This record gives sequence, structure tokens and C-alpha cells, in this order.
Amino acid sequence: MSDRKRTIAIFGKLIKPSFEESLQGLWNILMKEDLEIILFRDFAQTLEKQTGTLPFPYRTFATPDEIPSRTEFLISIGGDGTFLEAIPFILDKQIPIAGINSGRLGFLSDINSHDLQDCMVEILQDEFRIETRSLIEVSSPGFSFDGNPYALNDVSIHKLDSASMITIHTSIDQEYLNSYWADGLIIATPTGSTAYSLSSGGPIVLPQSQNLILTPIAPHTLTVRPLVIPDASVLDFTIEGRNESFLVSLDHRSYHLPLEQKLQLKKSIRSIQVIKPNKHSFFSTLRNKLMWGIDRRN
Repeated sequence: MSDRKRTIAIFGKLIKPSFEESLQGLWNILMKEDLEIILFRDFAQTLEKQTGTLPFPYRTFATPDEIPSRTEFLISIGGDGTFLEAIPFILDKQIPIAGINSGRLGFLSDINSHDLQDCMVEILQDEFRIETRSLIEVSSPGFSFDGNPYALNDVSIHKLDSASMITIHTSIDQEYLNSYWADGLIIATPTGSTAYSLSSGGPIVLPQSQNLILTPIAPHTLTVRPLVIPDASVLDFTIEGRNESFLVSLDHRSYHLPLEQKLQLKKSIRSIQVIKPNKHSFFSTLRNKLMWGIDRRN
């Protein structure tokens, strides 16, 4: 049997003062285990400034290559945005990721301070389930998207700033669908159905559904509604507008593209593995996050 320690990675950004006590509880749990801990370098420096010297030895990483392939899982500490930023570090190695929320309850970072210690003990004892979440991939001739053309939540096509609406000519599997005259168009995964798409009037879709959601942003024609399609579909877009360029966002990353640039979008062959505590469910997160069943009048 190997004497090598179990390895976990930790990614984060900033820690709110209100979460420092919970963070110390997490450190106490990790110190009880014989672990090799690897911290995101910027996060480690932030923690040293905020909370002082960390109470355990650790190494740091700044690139995906610095995370060993033997790493059992990565912990993201922050909100859903932090979770999304952590994905490129583990994507090629298929390392599972667990999201700890240091603020309000999230859909991706759904382990909150109230049940953090219980959940972490269970995760370290391998008492959890893995959910596979699909990614979408966007391509455009001659444009690389910084070598990371993937999105977990959504890809969105936007007009620039306060410019007039754009027209997004859309085809599905080479058949013309519609020309969206709108501020933009969101193409969301089931995971992203509770993010930008939801705020623009899109439906909630269960994470394991094999669909994509097309949600127009402030369409000129009110009869143009969100559309759910099979995730095996291939989408092609050409954009017209009065400006010389438009904006494409992949989760938290945005790029300016010239109007003549064509886009193609499809489900990626890649996916990510998300760690979920056994007592957590998508339905309970919906009830808590969206306050279903709560009558605020009383």
C-alpha cells in the first residue's frame, strides 16, 4: 500500500469577515486528516494577509499543470462565480469539485456555513455522490477564446454597451430557426438554467436534463419566447448590427468579436464532476434559494 498522503486542492478569492469562523472550522477538520493541501497561490496570499499564518503546511498552484493528477478533489470557497473560475484548473484532469459558499446560498456552491463541518467530514469519508455536469463549447473561425472555449452555465451573445439592438440569425442543425432582434441571446445548459437565463425569463431545467435553452434578452418582438432544444443540436449564429462588433460571454469571460465573425455552439464532449453531499438535493436548493413555499406577507 502506498504511503503517499491524500491530496486535495483549494481554490478561492476573498473571505468575508463573517465567514472567518467557519473557515477556521474547515481548517480544524482538514488538520485532523493526513492530507497534502495545495492552495491557489493568490488565495493563499490573501488568507495570510486576512487571517495570519495558516495552521497547516501547504503548497501552492497558479496553473492547472501545478495540480497533481492524483488530487482527489478540489474545494472552491466563495460563490458560484468563484466555482466557475475554478473549473479550468481541473477540467483536463477530471478532478471532482465541491463548492463551499462563503456568502449566500448558491446553486453550484451549495455547502453553506451551517452544515460545512458535517458535509466536509462526510466528503473526507467518501460519503457523497458525484453529479456529471455538461459543458457547452463555442467555436469561431480564427478565434481561440484563450484556449478555453467551454462554459458550464451559458454562452451569451450581447450588443455592445448602449448600442441599438442586434440581429442574431440562428440555425439549428443547419435549419434556419429565427432572427432574434434583441439586446442579446443566452444559450444555457441545464446547470445554467438557474443563472442568467432565469433572470431573463428562461425556464428552470433539472441539472441532469439533456437540453440546451435559448433565452432572448429583451427581444423586440414579445412573442419570441425561450426555447428548450435537445443538447445534441448544433447551433450556428451570424450577427448583424449598427456597431462593428458584438460581445460573446462564456460564463464569466467576455470577448469582443467583429460582426462578420460567425459562431457555432454545441455540447462539449468534456464534462465536469461535481461533489454533492448526500443530504443535498436540487429541489431543496430551489426551495431555499428561491424561497418557495414562504409567504412574505405573514
